[in-house]
Formats: sequence, C-alpha cells, structure tokens
Amino acid sequence: MPDVVIAFFAFGLLAGLLKSDLKVPQSIYETLSILLMLVLGLKGGLALHGQASLAMLPDLLSVAAMGIAIPLLCYPLLRYLVRLNNADAVSIAAHYGSVSAGTFAVVLALAEKSGLVLLPETTLYLVMLELPAIVIMLGLYGALTHQGKQSQIWREALTSRGVLLLGGGVLIGYVYGPEGLAPIEPALIGGFKTMLALFLLEMGLCTSKVCHPLPWAHWRLMLFAAVAPFALAAVGLGLGLLLQLPSGSLLVLTTLAASASYIAAPAAVRASVPDANIGLAMLASLGITFPVNVLIGVHVYQGWVEAFSTQL
Repeated sequence: MPDVVIAFFAFGLLAGLLKSDLKVPQSIYETLSILLMLVLGLKGGLALHGQASLAMLPDLLSVAAMGIAIPLLCYPLLRYLVRLNNADAVSIAAHYGSVSAGTFAVVLALAEKSGLVLLPETTLYLVMLELPAIVIMLGLYGALTHQGKQSQIWREALTSRGVLLLGGGVLIGYVYGPEGLAPIEPALIGGFKTMLALFLLEMGLCTSKVCHPLPWAHWRLMLFAAVAPFALAAVGLGLGLLLQLPSGSLLVLTTLAASASYIAAPAAVRASVPDANIGLAMLASLGITFPVNVLIGVHVYQGWVEAFSTQL
C-alpha cells in the first residue's frame, strides 16, 4: 500500500472535489509549512553531523548545475510549444527548475520506510536546487526586458523563508548533533510524519480548488505539467547514476528533478515578474505536477531506481 501520508493527500483532494467545508486554518497551514522546512533542515544537519567533508562539494555543485539546466530546457518548450508569453514562460520555467519541499518530504519518508541508503548530504539537494532556477530565470527575464537588478534578485532569493529555514535547520542540526537536539527531538523529528500528513491534507484541498473546474483553454500547459515530471525525472536519474549515488539518494534526486515549486518560486516571481500569471504557474505546479508526483510518480521513480540498481 502507499505510505499513509499519501492517503491524507488523496483524502484532502476528495473532500475538496466534493465541496466539503473541511479546511485547515491558514495559521495552522503556515505553522506546518514552517515546521516542515525546519525539520527537513534539521534532519539534513543531523545526517551531516561529524560527516561533512569537501568531498561532497563536487556532487552538490553538479546538483546545482542541474537546477540551472532544467529551467533553461523548459523555457523554450513553454515559450514555443505551450505557446505562453515571455513572462509566463519565464515564471513557469522557474517553478519547474526549483523544487517542491512537500514532494521532497514525501520521497524522503518513502526512502526511509523502504530502508534505502541515503547519503548524509541528501537533504542539501533540496537547498542546492531551490535557488539557482529562480535566480537564473529572473535574471533572464531582466535581461530580455532590461528590467530588474541582479543584487535585488539575489537578496530576495537568499532571504526567502524557505531558504532561511532549510539553511538554518541544517546549520543547527550539524552544530548540535543528536545529543544537542535530544530535548526537542520527540516533538520535531519524531512528529515529522504527523506534520507531513496534515500538510498534505491541506495540499489536497488546495489542489482541488486549483483544478476544479479544469481550464481546458490551457490544455497545452496541463499536458506539459502531466508529462514534464517523468522527462525531468529521467534527467535527475541520469545525473544520479553518473554521480553513482546510492539507491535512496538516487530516488530523492530523481523525484526532486521531477518536482515543481509552489512555495518559494511563486513568492519570488510575483515580486520580480509582475506581468506573469501566477495562477497558471499554480495550476501547473500544484494542480497537476504535485499530485502526479505524489500519487503516481514517486512509485514509478522507485521502480526505475530499483531496476537500475539491480543492473549495476
């Protein structure tokens, strides 16, 4: 059976489609999103505690390079095949180059449940992939329209809530280690899956609002959002095999490459690309790609990883 947290997403999606009055209060959703990103950072810092080394740097830089390559590959497809205007093509390419912390939490839970081997730096993949795509696409938009300052883009990206929480969590977990975090470990680390389940319940409700009714006028974009995860997952899988990652880290990188941001990217794009239709980006990233990855994709990608691991 699928992991229980995925059942919460399906439950929220069904409740939303049935027009139930079920809802997660906005304040609780904000709290959950903050706690999730902080705990993901803490888990990564704990894994790195006593094991960080410069030998990790080449792999992490390769992952960051993939974060730059993916939006640059997506942009011409969105501009000329999906037929979006320049602002929307830049916006959605930034969303697909960046990554989904929710999807990361799901695949990390799946990898841990399946007993797959995870490198200590695996959580850093999320950090390395969240920024480059946003910065490169906003920089491209500024160059194409002769607008925007690179210094402002960098400042907004580096001080965004997600980056600060992830980076701060990694630093705290790395410095304090298991003993230092022992007093808060039961509530935060131990409660990770509970927080994830409630977060996915809200994501299911949000998805139902974005997708009902489906805007068939944007069928090209919806088709892109349904197909792109599998193509992008192949890119992540290829890089992971090239880096000779163990099965758990390979699955995480593959799934991250397939994901699309719906938290960090919308905030950055809204501030820097005022002409972009954020609703279209949310339709694609949250309305279609997120459920495709959570309900179907992660299990398909796990099959790919197992198949390649058997051959190697």
